[in-house]
This record gives sequence, C-alpha cells and structure tokens, in this order.
Amino acid sequence: MCGIVGYVGHRNALDVVMGGLRRLEYRGYDSGGVALPDPSTGRIAWAKKAGKLANLDGVLAETTMPETTTGIGHTRWATHGAPNDRNAHPHLSEDGRLAVVHNGIIENFAVLRAELEAAGHELLSETDTEVVVHLLSDELQRTPALDDAVRAVCQRLEGAFTLVFTDARQPDVVVGARRNSPLVVGRGDGENFLGSDVSAFIEFTREAVELGQDQVVAITRDSMTVTDFDGAPAETTSYHVDWDVSAAEKGGYDWFMLKEIDEQPQAVAETLLGRYGRSGRLQLDEMRLSDDELRDVDKIIIIACGTASYAGLVAKYAIEHWTRIPCEVELASEFRYRDPIIDRSTLVVAISQSGETMDTLMAIRYARQQRARVLSICNTNGSTIPRESDAVIYTHAGPEVAVASTKGFLSQIVACYLLGLYLAQVRGVKYGDEIDAIMAALEKLPAGIQRMLDEGEQVRKLAAELVDTRSVLFLGRHVGYPVALEGALKLKELAYLHAEGFAAGELKHGPIALIEDGIPVFVVVPPKARDQLQEKIVSNIQEIRARGALTIVLAEDGDDDVVPYADHLIRLPKVPTLLQPLVATVPLQIFACELAGLLGHDVDQPRNLAKSVTVE
Repeated sequence: MCGIVGYVGHRNALDVVMGGLRRLEYRGYDSGGVALPDPSTGRIAWAKKAGKLANLDGVLAETTMPETTTGIGHTRWATHGAPNDRNAHPHLSEDGRLAVVHNGIIENFAVLRAELEAAGHELLSETDTEVVVHLLSDELQRTPALDDAVRAVCQRLEGAFTLVFTDARQPDVVVGARRNSPLVVGRGDGENFLGSDVSAFIEFTREAVELGQDQVVAITRDSMTVTDFDGAPAETTSYHVDWDVSAAEKGGYDWFMLKEIDEQPQAVAETLLGRYGRSGRLQLDEMRLSDDELRDVDKIIIIACGTASYAGLVAKYAIEHWTRIPCEVELASEFRYRDPIIDRSTLVVAISQSGETMDTLMAIRYARQQRARVLSICNTNGSTIPRESDAVIYTHAGPEVAVASTKGFLSQIVACYLLGLYLAQVRGVKYGDEIDAIMAALEKLPAGIQRMLDEGEQVRKLAAELVDTRSVLFLGRHVGYPVALEGALKLKELAYLHAEGFAAGELKHGPIALIEDGIPVFVVVPPKARDQLQEKIVSNIQEIRARGALTIVLAEDGDDDVVPYADHLIRLPKVPTLLQPLVATVPLQIFACELAGLLGHDVDQPRNLAKSVTVE
C-alpha cells in the first residue's frame, strides 16, 4: 500500500502535506514525493526521492518550492517498477501542468501505455501510474473541468486504485478517485483534506467522510463534491475520529512498536468496554445481524491474512468450544480461488486491522455473492471492509502505526471472543453464569498483560544473549500453536531471521530434524488445567533438550513440571486455557522487537513490508 495526502486550504500546503506523509510513512517507504500547483507558471512544482521521507526532506531543503495552499503528496510501497527516483510519485504530464499520486494497481496499464506511446506520448517511468496522468492530459483537451476529466479517465481504468490529482491551471481544487482502495476526506474550517486514512489530517481535524466504491471527490477550501464515475451525486457517511494526533505519535518511545506493545492493556480494555451490560447480557452495538439470522448459522469461516489469520486460529478453538458451531480458518488470499462451499447459513468472519486488506476485501465480496452473511472485525472506523459487511465489531484499539501488529492482534482475539460468547448467548448454548465467568476472566486480562510488560526485562536480556543466533523455533499446543506461529512471524518480520512455528504434536513428524545443538526453541505450555496436553508438551521439551536445543519455556505460575527442562523459564499468569494467548504472546513480541533493535534494524518499518496490503 501507499500513503496519499491532498490539501486545499489556507495553510502552507507543503507543511501540511509533509506532516501527513510522516504519519502515513508506515504505509510505504520506498520513496516519497510532493506536488504543488504554481499558478504563476502554470506548471507543477515537485520533488521526489527514493527511500524514506528523510531523503525527501533533504531534497526539499535544497529546493525552492512555491508558497501555495494546495498540494498533494505520496509515500510509496513499490508494485510496478523498482523503488527508485524515476518511479517515485508524483508523476507529471508532459507539459508539467498535471500531477498524480496513486495507490493500487492499474491492471490494464500495458494496453493503455501502448496506446499512448502509439499516439506520441513519451512515458518516463516503469510504473502503471504514469499512464493515468497522460490520459488525463488528453482528456482535458476535450473536458476542461478537472473533476469531469477524472471521471472520464476512471471509466477506462481496470484494477484497484486511489488516484489524487492537482492541476496548475485549476490550483484551487484537488480531485481524488477510488476503486477498491482507501481514500477519506477530512473536513476543516476553510480547508479540506484527502488521505489514505485519517492519520493524514488528524493534526487539523477529526471530522471525516467515508468515500464509497467508484466515487470521485473534488475538494476546495470551502466545499466537497462527491459523485460516482458517471457524474451522478453520491451519498457519503460522515464520522468523528475519537483519537487525536498524540495517539499517532511516539510519545517518547524509540519505536512505535514499543509504544503499541505497552498500550496493549488499554487496547484490550477498550475492546471490552461497554460490551457487557448490567443486564448480564452481551451487547454488540455494531451487530446488524438479527438473532434469528445468527441462529440460522450452521458454519463459520474466518478469513484473514498474516497476523490476523493467527487471531482467527485462536478464535476457532474458543468459538467451537463455546458455540458448538463448526469453524474453519482460511487465508483470505486463497479463499475464493478454491470454490468454497458456502451459503446463506454460513457466517464469514473477516479480520483486518486496517479494514482495507485487499485479499480479505475480495474474499468478502465473493462470500456475499454466494449469499453468505459477513461480519468483520476491524480497528479502523469507516474503512471499506466494515462498510461492505453485514455487521462489524470494532476493536477500538486506537491507531497502530508499526508495521508489525501487536495491540491489533490482541484486540482482534478479544473481539473474536466477544463474537463467540455473543453467538453462544443468542443460540442459548451457554448459561448466563457461564458467560459471566468468562467475561470476568477477560476483564482481568489487562492486568495480566501489564504484568508481562512489567517483567519484560527478562526477555530483553534473553534477546541480548541470543543476538548472534540465526534460527529460532516456536512450539505450542492447542491455542499455544497459533501463538507459536505469531511468535515466529514477528521474528521473521523484524529480525529477518529463519523462524518457524509448529504444533508440538507434529514435532516427530519432521520438524525435529531442525533441532541441533544450541538452537533456541520457545515452547508455549498449556495451563495445567489441560493435564493431558500439558504432560505431552513436557515430553516434547525433554525430546528437544536431549538433542541440544536451548529451551525457552513459557508456563503458568505454579507449573513446576517444566522446571527441570527449561534453560530459560518465563512465567505466565494463571488464566483460563482459551485466554492464555493474550498473555503468552507478549513476551514473544518483546523478544522480536528487542532482537531487531539490537541487530540495527528499523523496527517500525521492516524491509519490503507495509502496514496493510491493499493490492492482490
């Protein structure tokens, strides 16, 4: 994904745009660029540079830019074309009048490029984006108004895109268009904004407007006009952002990830807040599916990608146990391509922190075509996936800026627990006192998570001891298995090490061949309440230790069976088995973050990654 900012108002546009890009840099950091319309010359003033925004700052320090109150900007995650200066956005028309920035993929760009080159256009980059500004340049010869010309061009484009344009001959307007890619409007006093998400303009306004599918928006200082691609007026939804700019800043931490790890007790508490009334019944305000519809559900399919899919794997154990409804977990990227068997009685649960994950969005559209009901779990108000779902549970975890998800993961798990308990309540398969007991345990979890944070120094010292390791394994059983997968993913994302997570019961079916002298192995031990599983994983620990593994054991307070076989022992608070991932995940997050920092990596912006994947 890429980050996009647009501005028309009364402030210095360059300052506004650059501030927005800094808050959006988590969306992509292969290059950055800005474009300002200069009416005195009738041309675009621009600057762009490969690499992080600091590189663009260096270029701007040596460049005289006009004092304008209109501008657009971009921070790139490369798709078409290498991440170099030539392919950086913005892209300009040949006469220098127009500039465009883009997020997404123009799927028919090769055909369009061939057409343009045959007509005599010279394209300078390898990107799919550049064809759009050349098409717009031609269209403006026939259709003088910028928004009208943009609508005409969009009708020729295939794929997923957000496009934002500025025109040096119409300098008081910025025009944006979206299809399958995020774009929101910020409404200010004598100023308006466009952004890939609200972080782009949160410094100036918390009043936002959702843009729908296949819509074009034109903003001026005092107006906002939204139409569909045919020019018909389009409906929009306004909303208020309930966090401010301080929530999107580091607040004295070296890394956003450290801040977000520390915010997890509050994030979990916020996800739970207001869900359980004095009546002793769960109430999910965003649940737009009726009780009768939920009683009709005979299968649940959870779809998600990456970390969110591991939250789904945790949820599967809890939902099946509490509701007795069969539950499957699928990678969203594979879901619609395998011809899944779904119908009106299937509940598809889509998990996405950003609400813009393209694989997940395409999967829910497929599910709805098959008449399945769709419920989304999301952290971002007004994003596309919740808007296209039948119901939504917002996690209310606050902004998550670091690419590697931490508080997003825990809050997604909690939201899944709430869904499972709500289904159990509606379907009458759990008594009220049973739900009371689980909710009481959940409400104690923020304190348990805080304890793991308070005891994090033990894990940081361990990371320092293992700074030279090149491979780490993770083992778990039951809900500890997805925790192991998430621990391995965090280490891959941040430290660029070989790391794998396994179900401990599969150890002797192949993975034990990876055990060699000194290899660190994290083992998540189930609570002793699960006696049979706990005993089996203790045997697994003995097996790998006998073959030279360095065992790092996560076990609950009072579990002394593991002590003789643990080279390092990390104690966890006693919690119900299904809730253990909320405390067991935290040390693994701290370990990955600390080790990556010791290796000199950028913890918030790991190589080749962006916060959300908004192209398939």
